[in-house]
Amino acid sequence: MTRRAGPRGTGLIERIAAGAPELYAGEGLDIHLVDPHPPGAGRIWRAAQSPLLWMNSHAEDVTMFTDETVTMDGPVRPGPTLHEWAGVDGRLFADRQLQGAYLRWVHEQAVAALPPQIAVHHHPRRALRVSGPRLGRQRVWLEGEPRPLLADLVVLALGHLDAELDDEQRELAAYADTHGLTHLPPDFTADSDLSALRPGEPVLVRGFGLAFVDLMVLLTEGRGGRHEGDTYIPSGQEPVLYVGSRRGVPYHSKIGYDWTGERPPLPRFLGPAEIDDLLARPGGHDFRRDVWPLVEKELGFAHYHRLFTAHPERTAMAWTDFEEKYAAGAGAAEREALVAAVPDPRDRLDLAALDRPLDGLRHTSHEEFQDALRAYVENDLGRRHDPAHSADLGVFLGLLSVYGQLVRLGDLGSSWHGFFSYLASGPPGPRLRQLLALSRAGVVRFVGADMTVRAEDGVFRASSPTVPGHVVEARALVEARLPEPTLRRALDPLLRELHAEGAGETADGLLRVDRTDGRVLDRAGRPHPRRFALGPHTDARTPGAFTRPRTGGPAFRQNDATARAVLVFLRDLGTEAVA
Repeated sequence: MTRRAGPRGTGLIERIAAGAPELYAGEGLDIHLVDPHPPGAGRIWRAAQSPLLWMNSHAEDVTMFTDETVTMDGPVRPGPTLHEWAGVDGRLFADRQLQGAYLRWVHEQAVAALPPQIAVHHHPRRALRVSGPRLGRQRVWLEGEPRPLLADLVVLALGHLDAELDDEQRELAAYADTHGLTHLPPDFTADSDLSALRPGEPVLVRGFGLAFVDLMVLLTEGRGGRHEGDTYIPSGQEPVLYVGSRRGVPYHSKIGYDWTGERPPLPRFLGPAEIDDLLARPGGHDFRRDVWPLVEKELGFAHYHRLFTAHPERTAMAWTDFEEKYAAGAGAAEREALVAAVPDPRDRLDLAALDRPLDGLRHTSHEEFQDALRAYVENDLGRRHDPAHSADLGVFLGLLSVYGQLVRLGDLGSSWHGFFSYLASGPPGPRLRQLLALSRAGVVRFVGADMTVRAEDGVFRASSPTVPGHVVEARALVEARLPEPTLRRALDPLLRELHAEGAGETADGLLRVDRTDGRVLDRAGRPHPRRFALGPHTDARTPGAFTRPRTGGPAFRQNDATARAVLVFLRDLGTEAVA
């Protein structure tokens, strides 16, 4: 039994098909997919959404198939990337409808690859509750069905979920109801009803990531506007979007060139041995104290390896000498002194400045800040599309390596995931070009960093220390981000029931699972023998929606481990029944 039939459920079926010839020779195994949305595409990639919405990755960087770089016990079953399957340019940012078609095809291929004794059934309904004894069959209650489905095992591959509002959002929503304002909560933007955002009226937007990009597109091109080169031609139906966030800047653009030459030998300072050491510490580990210094050193190594090997003319020391001193440096202070070997400060890696580029900056007027932030975005676009700055791509590879290792540690808090997404999972370059055009047209206005929103005098008011004294008033507020996938606040009744029954959760409210095979843990840390979970609502969440080819994909490794545990359990269960 698998709850949800989206990409993660499909990946699990593919791994069951790969492992079954070795691990399962029993009769009559039925896989029940429970999801109101179509198998393969699921909710996020379904066909019924605007064709204006793009993927956030190049088509050549999206695959649903394993390769030899994945560390797993099951066999490799190669297959085409999105661009190979669709026959499109690998550098294309495909629309989500095309990705949905790819996912449906992958699902069909995975089902077709199952041995004849394994059948798949799709139930286009919601699963409301899972009950049953720890050592017995599980009962899965479906919406609109009087009787439950019986299952020997349940795998929760729930994907992105809706959530209750937090305390601040609840207060703002209540104020909006009382005063006739509009408050749109965190949501998957394609599902949001944007009709209340009226033409020409100011709208406050909190969030400058990918949800904002979707919102921007749907409220501009989606309302009849069009882009002609670097100019936006309004339709007159657009609201005016005043956008801000904690950082006050959009996520960094996707890198627009390919890797050439020698890759940094990763992992170097944060690999399996370091993770084993962190896991073995009797008192546990603290991310900022114990983990972040290793992350920082690994990313710095990736950056400087690329700079010294690909652009030696911009360095003042031989790489072998730099590498030796860098490896010996015990802390950040020693490394900071060492990077004097890189004369131009723009070639040095400053993670703090990358993370919070507006910290300490103040502008005397709103218009001055608009010019400054447009210049910042232009600079980011130029840098991320110029191979002369390929040390940035080295850092990107370092981030992928780091994330693949940190998955073993469990949830590290929202700050790490936010930092990764901001640096590595930003929008396509063309989207930031559109943002600049919309800014020049006055359709998008920038508020600044550490944006705060107050509800008072019958309106919402936004301000930021970036432009002291400047206040924006609006009758509409959009929370442009996905809901937090927590057990306590999830609107999903199944997860709420699991929480009530004693499922373990992290400090950030994610579902705790066993690192080895994805079994759900209770609050005492005991794995449930018949319940598994994969995906962003767990503390074993992985980077990005999809895996880049030849990057060792931790999601593939997890899928394989869970599939093999499922097959072994069912094989042994059948053996016991025969005995």
